[in-house]
Amino acid sequence: MTANRQEGLDPGERAANTAPPARPVVRRGRPRSDRVHRAILDATRELIIENGFSRFRLEHVAARAGVGKATIYRRWPTREALVLELLMELASPHIEIEDVGDTRVELLAATTNAMRALTETPFGPVIRALLSHIACNPALGDPFRAAVVQGRRDAVAHVMERGIARGDLDPHADMDVATELLVGPVYFRLMFGGELTLDFAERVVDSVSRGFSSGRDSGAGR
Repeated sequence: MTANRQEGLDPGERAANTAPPARPVVRRGRPRSDRVHRAILDATRELIIENGFSRFRLEHVAARAGVGKATIYRRWPTREALVLELLMELASPHIEIEDVGDTRVELLAATTNAMRALTETPFGPVIRALLSHIACNPALGDPFRAAVVQGRRDAVAHVMERGIARGDLDPHADMDVATELLVGPVYFRLMFGGELTLDFAERVVDSVSRGFSSGRDSGAGR
């Protein structure tokens, strides 16, 4: 538009005609779909249980979940990363131990939480399929130990600290050994046989309580 033609316009019209065009909105990447994410994790769980880790392939997950393989690689660069997220999701609800003011009840929860996860939730069949690979594959085992196993150690350490503060447990108790004594027998029976019952859990806890007792007559040693 020439200067002469613009003279007949009011100031607002002249500004509209001279302003630079608005830039288009650029959307970067595609929004993450919770439905797709859930479908991928569910397919991973099913395939791990059906075929184990040795035959686990991301293209099989893509086919089972009904997504492209590139969709999986955008979220998880390796099959270990995908399986680790599944393990953490399945394990995390069974790690924390509530402070109920009773040391023995809390120690019992450390054992029964692990038992329930193995016998009553999808974590059980998944961890059975992966135990040997967690032991020998650092790409899977190292982050699993750093997240899930350390999380359980921390939860048991908090129980022990509360028990010490209540006067139920020996102040010199070894927190790491306590975790292994409370949870280790559960995994031993998982691998080598034996019932995982409440009676078994109580026997484990009573043995640990006696070993770590402060020597006082307390709830931890009942």
